Amino acid sequence: MKKLTKLVSIAGLVLSGLAASHTANADVSYNVGYVSEYYYRGFFQKSSSASAGLDFEQGGFYAGAWTADVGDGLEVDGYFGYGIETEGGLSLGVGFTGYYYTGEFDDTYEEINLSAGYGPVSVGYSIGEYAGFGSPSDYDFFEIGLDLGAGFYGTYGTFGQDAEGAYFEFGYGTTVAEIDLGVSLILPDDTIGGGEGLVLSIGKGF
Repeated sequence: MKKLTKLVSIAGLVLSGLAASHTANADVSYNVGYVSEYYYRGFFQKSSSASAGLDFEQGGFYAGAWTADVGDGLEVDGYFGYGIETEGGLSLGVGFTGYYYTGEFDDTYEEINLSAGYGPVSVGYSIGEYAGFGSPSDYDFFEIGLDLGAGFYGTYGTFGQDAEGAYFEFGYGTTVAEIDLGVSLILPDDTIGGGEGLVLSIGKGF
């Protein structure tokens, strides 16, 4: 808890320093989706999962909620944060994400997210706490993404502190008649386990 509280304070200072530099109109959007297999950060969650979410953006600030079927109830995520992009093409962001569950599929995760990107490369670092059904633990997660162009991308992610594991993801996404279509290959290491996954996805934003 101390580590997360300290990082929340740091994120608040960063947020207040950035807030004065960006203004824009408010925008609300919605999304629905379906995946043949639901993976997150290399971990298999469920076969055949539907999802829905909503997002609010204004002046670089964002907030939203997203939910997905995980078999034993729902995963319900809430998030908010702030991001900027400089004239030189550098993007920076800071935010909070909470992962909550209506059933016994898993327990609560809450984390601070830091991100940066330039050109085709993006990096993210998250530090969080897992409630662990009464046995809490700390974790962090680092990821690097590469936009390969023409809809292709690659991602590498790895866990630290009280969590272990790493994975690669390679995928392709496109939009046809305002419908988002994607395919991705998930390659978790032996620590994560669960085997490789080939995921087909379809979604639409409103």
